[in-house]
Amino acid sequence: MPTATVNNLELHYTDSGIEHASPVVFIHGFPFSHEMWEEQIKLLADTHRVIAYDVRGHGKSQLGDGHLLIDFLVDDLFALMDHLGIQSANIVCLSMGGYIALRGVEREPERFLSLVLSNTKSESDTNEAKTKRAGAIRTIRNDGVKAFADNFLKSIFAQDSFDKRPEAVRKIRTTIENTSPDTLCSTLIALAARTDTTETLTKINVPTLILVGKNDQLTPPAAAQGTANRIRDAQIHILPDAAHMSNLENPEEFNSYLRNFFE
Repeated sequence: MPTATVNNLELHYTDSGIEHASPVVFIHGFPFSHEMWEEQIKLLADTHRVIAYDVRGHGKSQLGDGHLLIDFLVDDLFALMDHLGIQSANIVCLSMGGYIALRGVEREPERFLSLVLSNTKSESDTNEAKTKRAGAIRTIRNDGVKAFADNFLKSIFAQDSFDKRPEAVRKIRTTIENTSPDTLCSTLIALAARTDTTETLTKINVPTLILVGKNDQLTPPAAAQGTANRIRDAQIHILPDAAHMSNLENPEEFNSYLRNFFE
């Protein structure tokens, strides 16, 4: 897996598909890795240049000094695109990936050709959400990453998915448990501190697809609909049999909408 040295740390990424085709960059959620996009990478590699990377501290990418804000993750995205000679790209993202993309399009809209926003929202954390993140940090520090993973999996997967998609649940559990406590805690603080990008939505003028799981408790369909209402001509689809991990819980419908959007 190739690496790029950006902002004094190494980011790991994959670069597949058709070299001179329109580029698609996948940004994963917290606390996952580029591997969550495996099926979607395969889906688009026949028609696009496809890049998927591990956000700093996640997967195989280095954490750096551990001082994290969403803005620094946007810096990494743009620096990686520069490293790969990509001026502008189609961005496909989930959850934290959406926070990175929405802050990125606020800062440098010309770098975006289109947006696929899955299971994400523009609003910043409420006080209640910040308190929950503080509780998650306490769990990691006091009880360990496994205890955090046990709690977190219940909040991101629909109850049915534990029976119907055990392989997906297992894959994400392994990724979480392989993530360092420092990355988890630093990123939780960055998520709690993120800016609200709602005002930017009306200024987005690239084709936008919004996907959300019907049972998503973290970024619910109502939040996705609010985002869609503000972005000109945005398409929105609510996926049944899915919660926060819609691309893994209902990959058939997720991939169908993704394919149609890029066609």
